[in-house]
Amino acid sequence: MEIDQLLQICIERNASDIHLTVGKPPTLRVDGMLDPLDYNPLTAADTENLIKSITSESHLQKVQKFGGVDFGLSFGEVARFRVSVYKQKGYWGTSLRLIPSKLLTFEEIGLPIIVKELLHRPRGLILVTGPTGSGKTTTLASMTDYINSNRDAHIITVEDPIEYYHEHKKGIITQRELGVDVFSFSEAIIKGLRMNPDVILVGEMRDLATIEAAILAAETGHLVLATLHTTSAAQTVDRIINVFPPQQQEQVRIQLSTSILAIYCQQLLLKATKKGRVAAFEIMVSTPSIQNLVREKKTFRITSDIQTGAKYGMKTFDSSLIELYQRNLIDYETMLSKAFEPDQIELRFQKGRK
Repeated sequence: MEIDQLLQICIERNASDIHLTVGKPPTLRVDGMLDPLDYNPLTAADTENLIKSITSESHLQKVQKFGGVDFGLSFGEVARFRVSVYKQKGYWGTSLRLIPSKLLTFEEIGLPIIVKELLHRPRGLILVTGPTGSGKTTTLASMTDYINSNRDAHIITVEDPIEYYHEHKKGIITQRELGVDVFSFSEAIIKGLRMNPDVILVGEMRDLATIEAAILAAETGHLVLATLHTTSAAQTVDRIINVFPPQQQEQVRIQLSTSILAIYCQQLLLKATKKGRVAAFEIMVSTPSIQNLVREKKTFRITSDIQTGAKYGMKTFDSSLIELYQRNLIDYETMLSKAFEPDQIELRFQKGRK
């Protein structure tokens, strides 16, 4: 068994991931479900040999030292993978995420047209949030490509690892990889401010220093795109604020109220056909009312503003689910299982049937 064979199968079956671990056959994740391949279970030697065939010596040393490492892998001209190599029970294991070779349009992703207007703003913070595997990286890559194609801008990305490779178009794009080009997200942002950027993409706002640096960059005249692992706009604002010490939180509320342009919370759902997935979104666009809610510690009311903000391009996650169901893209059970208020949705459709 060669690693190239497994990567080719992953591409042909349109899988999102492939898992190699001792005691199981190579296993794909297709449309969110695990799908073991028709191979014998991997032995410790099988797994180690497959992993070492794609992992550099420096990365192997990091696994031995830290227990794991992430890096990007090019599969010829065919595809790229994000690779996570780790140790478990003393054995080697890896997960490879297939990075789509084609960038999606906003229409294909399901984003409203207002996103294009926001990406022309000279400053501010646009956040794309959601759980792992929800398509955040793909959405950010499409946003980056739009700016690169339509704006005379210098774009700096800070990623761990670099997933999508962008070419210079109308703009200039500088892609920096954690552990290769720079040692931390926060350092890359602060140092990046001296590189005359217009746009800064932050792969993940994972700690206080990175969040602080991203807010500073947005405040000082740069458009900042970033991700967080949160599931709603209100939760996203609270998560950012609560990272800071209590004595700083009031100031951060004021900074966020003026710097956040939009929050896109997304999840990928299995289609009703059981083939392929579709994104559902909660979309918050900053308005004077929402800015006031952030300042006044009333983030719990943000969802209400989103419900009444359709003219600004806003929608709640539950309304996105209803829309997908009515378009026959997801089934009724998926809509209810993913909803924030399933009882309200169920009541609405029961009334509609009477």
